[in-house]
Amino acid sequence: MIESMGQQSLFNILISLMVLVVVWWSIQSIKIDLFVKDPDGVKAKSLMIILTISLTYMVTSFLLNYLNWSTSIRYLF
Repeated sequence: MIESMGQQSLFNILISLMVLVVVWWSIQSIKIDLFVKDPDGVKAKSLMIILTISLTYMVTSFLLNYLNWSTSIRYLF
């Protein structure tokens, strides 16, 4: 039981890191200078980091929930 919980935790961390890389890569294409006054400033960089972490959390939660639901659907029948 504990081994499977450890494996699941490691899997969740790996998925989160992969999604983080994809989100950071995709967010780089946004023209941030249209939304902030100083795009090279600390506030703009902080905004990019917070936006990346928020999107990563949402996408990872969706993917892991979907995986959990799809594996649990066998108990329906």
